[in-house]
Amino acid sequence: MNSPLILSLDLHGVPHRWISWQQACFYYAKNLVAWTMGDRTFTFNGGISRATGERSSITAHSIIAIKGKAMARKGFNHVPPLNNRELFRRDCQICAYCGGDFHYFRLTRDHITPLSRGGKDTWMNVVTACRHCNGLKRNRTPEEAGTELLYAPYVPNKAEYLILTNRRIFSDQMEFLKQHVSAHSRLTLAAA
Repeated sequence: MNSPLILSLDLHGVPHRWISWQQACFYYAKNLVAWTMGDRTFTFNGGISRATGERSSITAHSIIAIKGKAMARKGFNHVPPLNNRELFRRDCQICAYCGGDFHYFRLTRDHITPLSRGGKDTWMNVVTACRHCNGLKRNRTPEEAGTELLYAPYVPNKAEYLILTNRRIFSDQMEFLKQHVSAHSRLTLAAA
């Protein structure tokens, strides 16, 4: 079984990041867990105490709120890093030009305004495109290429980005994160 990822929140319940079970145990051991949520718990066993002969253990919840300033470094409105895997997931692996649903290896990152024409490599200037459509568009804007975008790009919020980056989300974590995803997100629309 793969090690579970724990969803960490700040004190206000804002999603922050995925942490390993080892990091979660550190927060528990240092008494930095403010409160917990979630239906799932995981018990991790430590060493045996020489004094008592008992084995130590920590039981971690699937969602934990962490005390302190470490969680405030990157706020909820921080723009998540752009990469192809999360871009393709944001766009549900659908080409923005032909509407086809493609496998990851048949997709490309298309810059709506090409980089060579002053476009930026940002969430708002990129969409998922199949290799065929991207090749037809080449170094042109959609208007110049005679194509039309089937959907608009957008910047995923922190909760949506956390969903995009983890394929092994437990149901209680997903329910929590979905409460923080915009109703206009393609993730919300795809689930409907």
